[in-house]
Amino acid sequence: MRIPTGIAIALSFLFASQAGVQATQIRVLCSNGLKAVVEELRSRAEHEIGLPLTIEFSTSVAIRQRIQSGETFDVAILSSEVLDDLIKSAKITAGTRTDLGRSGIGIGVRSGARKPSITTVEALKTALLNAKSMTWVDVGASRVHIDKMLAELGLENDVRPKIVLTQQVDQSIATVAEGKAELIITLISEIVPAKGVDYVGPLPPKVQNYVSLAGGVSANSKNIELGRALIKFLSDPSVAAVYKNKGMELVIQGNAPSRSK
Repeated sequence: MRIPTGIAIALSFLFASQAGVQATQIRVLCSNGLKAVVEELRSRAEHEIGLPLTIEFSTSVAIRQRIQSGETFDVAILSSEVLDDLIKSAKITAGTRTDLGRSGIGIGVRSGARKPSITTVEALKTALLNAKSMTWVDVGASRVHIDKMLAELGLENDVRPKIVLTQQVDQSIATVAEGKAELIITLISEIVPAKGVDYVGPLPPKVQNYVSLAGGVSANSKNIELGRALIKFLSDPSVAAVYKNKGMELVIQGNAPSRSK
């Protein structure tokens, strides 16, 4: 069937417009765990790849659900376990997977509030028992490690009535900043840059665990090479200081991260 000339011209402009959108921005879905680092490096990254970034932050679990349901994107930065699951389901191109950073778990309090001692396991137990309330994200990447820590300390039943679960880390931060909860327990990289919250310190080594974050390019991305370039920039040793300032360790490619705090 022959398409009338006017319609053919209109369709050509439509397709060209859609192609232009794909070529003029990189869409990134990013875990809250790397939010502070990505926001700090955003302008440098855009200069490096030559295109603006459209970035959405959420929990790794929530982003995985969106990707599995068919949402389009170019680059995903998620907890390593979630990213690996998406590689297995062919949503992320395996050859683009790159470790970026990792963060331990720490505790924060309302700005100006007294900071409890948590340097030893016994001190941490005392701090958790004395706290009137505490908060963290229900499906956050650190949740499984927090539950494990409470189990190891034998405190699950003692603190359960004090726990305020939220859907996003910004809600947990606001809960503490507004005095509605006494402690926040989450990734150090989420506490250090938070406004209205003071970082107390990391969990003691005996009960400390780390969440690793990795990046990968969508299997359906139209901007694969630009996506690779973005991940390469975010994993370059030259940006290690930014990771450190935000409470994270950059994972240097080919080397295991240190156990330094």
